[in-house]
Amino acid sequence: MSRELINTSHEAKNLGCSKGKSGTGLFYGLGLLLLLTTPAHGAEPTKITIGDFAAEGLTGWEEKSFSGKTEYQLVKEGDSTVLKATSRAAASGLFKKKRIDLQQTPYLNWRWRVDKPLHSLDEKTKSGDDYGARIYVVIDGGVFFWNTKAINYVWASASPTGESWPNAFAGKSAMMFALRSSTDKAATWYQEKRNVHADLREFFGPDIRYIDGVAIMTDTDNSGQQTTAQYGDIFFTSD
Repeated sequence: MSRELINTSHEAKNLGCSKGKSGTGLFYGLGLLLLLTTPAHGAEPTKITIGDFAAEGLTGWEEKSFSGKTEYQLVKEGDSTVLKATSRAAASGLFKKKRIDLQQTPYLNWRWRVDKPLHSLDEKTKSGDDYGARIYVVIDGGVFFWNTKAINYVWASASPTGESWPNAFAGKSAMMFALRSSTDKAATWYQEKRNVHADLREFFGPDIRYIDGVAIMTDTDNSGQQTTAQYGDIFFTSD
């Protein structure tokens, strides 16, 4: 099942926006909040918050179930508030609609951990399209749903770190990128930073200036496995 672009039809699933027996689809009618801020010379890097779980909780996040329901809850982790995801042969995701100008803030930052990695999956097949953790960015195709694109940064189980491949349901409309894999330690926090602007250029060719939303997903519906993951704050920066 591929939930790569969350919202509407079964056909959209095959574009990588969703996965699941019932099908679902693209980010239609994404709220377009244009954030244009230019940092002054020598100023602190510009920061645009996507998820500040301590200050905002889950305000602005929407949930979509595809096959069963992954449990998402806010928990305390030391002095921080994080998002805990528990999936038992289920798949649902959280997404936030927000337009980001990648020329201004190209870097996506977050931290995450997987407490129980998945195993024995061929992630390039539909039956193996499950991930202990994933964060993905979406470019909305609007009514032209075939123009919708996504990059999935995933915690893979079998694919090695640094490998990329087209989504099993979506093809090249939704690219998967193994940022972590089974070789990384379980129950350990990792801080991530990706130049989304550069990644989009690498995977899709032409310069893409804006994204329209960010999604979180922990899913195990295809493999029937169980896992728990945690996500820290998510934000974009200028450098």
